[in-house]
Amino acid sequence: MSDLKDRVISEIKKIYDPEIPVNIYELGLIYKIEIDDDKKVDIEMTLTSPNCPVAESLPNSVKDNILKVDGIKDVNLKLVWDPPWSKDKMSEAAKLELNL
Repeated sequence: MSDLKDRVISEIKKIYDPEIPVNIYELGLIYKIEIDDDKKVDIEMTLTSPNCPVAESLPNSVKDNILKVDGIKDVNLKLVWDPPWSKDKMSEAAKLELNL
């Protein structure tokens, strides 16, 4: 199952926040990834701001990309605001990329 999760993460890493040159996984926008025995993925993600200009399209992109992973049957994506996103959620690689 971890191989499947790695492939899901790999697809998520192809998606970039349009205003920040870092992928959304490294930005820390993905809070949870769970894959059940039926190959259905539960994702909890947030956005950098509730007023994010891609609030409609970004979650759809995440869902569409995950569905491209061979073996995945369905994606349940939940957009959450708690806890709110902050720069602390970014990976070290993202912080380095943005000189933080």
